[in-house]
Amino acid sequence: MATNLAIDNKLLERARRVGGLRTRKETVTLALEEFIGNRQQRSEVRKRFLENARKSKFRSSGPYPTRNDLHERS
Repeated sequence: MATNLAIDNKLLERARRVGGLRTRKETVTLALEEFIGNRQQRSEVRKRFLENARKSKFRSSGPYPTRNDLHERS
């Protein structure tokens, strides 16, 4: 499917050179694939972090435990 986009030519050329790619199409396709992969990975990491935080008995609002934190652990 042909799509017309207004893309910064300097940015596109820089990405093409950095990626060692031959065409603009390859550059845009790779950039989109990497963007999607990065966002999916970030989403999974965030999901695992939140799951682990919910399971954790030790919760603190700051870097040091409060009296309540210490009391809840015992």
